[in-house]
Amino acid sequence: MMKTDAVFHIEVARKINSSEKRSNLETLVRTALEEEKEEFISCFNYDDFLARHPSLKSHIQSIRVYVEHQSNSNIRLTAQPSSSPQKRKTPDIFAKISKDLKLRINLYVHDLCKDGEEAEYMNDEENDQSASSHHWILPSASFDGLWDTLIFDDNVQSRLMKYINSTLLFSEKGVDTNLISWNKVILLHGPAGTGKTSLCKALAQKASIRLGSRYMYGQLIEINSHSLFSKWFSESGKLVMKMFEKIHDLVEDPKCIVFLLIDEVESLAQCRQSAEAGNEPTDSIRAVNALLTQIDRIKKFPNVVILTTSNMVGCIDLAFVDRADLKIYIGAPPVDIIYRILASSVNELIRVGIIDSKSKISDDVAVSNRNGGEKLLDSSAAKLLAISKLASGMSGRTLRKIPFLAHSNFMASTVVTDLESFLDGLERAVETEMKEVEALRNNSKPILI
Repeated sequence: MMKTDAVFHIEVARKINSSEKRSNLETLVRTALEEEKEEFISCFNYDDFLARHPSLKSHIQSIRVYVEHQSNSNIRLTAQPSSSPQKRKTPDIFAKISKDLKLRINLYVHDLCKDGEEAEYMNDEENDQSASSHHWILPSASFDGLWDTLIFDDNVQSRLMKYINSTLLFSEKGVDTNLISWNKVILLHGPAGTGKTSLCKALAQKASIRLGSRYMYGQLIEINSHSLFSKWFSESGKLVMKMFEKIHDLVEDPKCIVFLLIDEVESLAQCRQSAEAGNEPTDSIRAVNALLTQIDRIKKFPNVVILTTSNMVGCIDLAFVDRADLKIYIGAPPVDIIYRILASSVNELIRVGIIDSKSKISDDVAVSNRNGGEKLLDSSAAKLLAISKLASGMSGRTLRKIPFLAHSNFMASTVVTDLESFLDGLERAVETEMKEVEALRNNSKPILI
């Protein structure tokens, strides 16, 4: 078998008004990429690519390129339509690639569904209750690019995609589940604001794109577990069963892959030991029993994956935890990830012209490499690194708000600001946020820095 040094995953979104069939467009793109192998490996730019292949311009909305190298690193190269002719250089590992590099190119041509979320009500009485669930057809324009904005350590995203691939492979090959068991359940747990729910939605979107040759479309169903308990507390067990009956109807379509998202799953899977001790009502036991039963029933379908999140994993029934194949802790990001999150935010403000800067801040710099040595940074990157260390302990959700708060609190009177001034404001915004959090803990009044 030929050794593969790198796998290129190329995701091509077809324009909604394209007259070219997806299969034909895939052939055209693959041919174009094969013609310029050397150019493609060394660098890639969306505008340059279409300039060399103008016949594709009316059919392609965007191209995203991802690389899996033998070192198990998962490197993202994103090429979106832009007015900048500057080429996007690939990471350093490709500078040493020999001409006899063995490549495998996986191409995924897909359409983005423009429909937004659709709310569903358990008894079709929209005025009397909160929605019991929300549905999206996948791939959805609502989640386009979401995967790329999520930055985690320890190859979390790679682990999740490999899990999806193994799940489907074992199902398709007919592996005897009496000998090898898997439940198609993922549990992401950790403090609030760390991106667990967004990661689940992005995973469903990504998997529906990558599995486009097997399934015509996907569906994401997000369960509103709080609604079930707040409105229909005495019948929660029955409602869980009714909810899964609808899921069964969806997964019976072999052309569809279904992702069921249960956010804050502890609401539906509370520890039954607490209930038996008299601390929780009996109805919660029925809900847990119903949930476990339905998971055991639905796992026989090859085209369903259950995604769950929890901020309080200690409150979840152990029987549910035991059914989760993957249990991944998503914590507050370390300094190097904080740097990458803030760098991506600053670069976005440079892109739209709110920050006036001739160059962007490197967003793939290793803040501190694993061998212990510090990399040499320019002044802006060094400043951002210092801010990142100051922001240690903040959640990803808070970090994504900090650039906005920096602008609104410290430079809202100016339409365009220079990079140095913005970084000063960013530092003050981080310090202010820290003081506000401390004030909340101490029930005191914070002081704007």
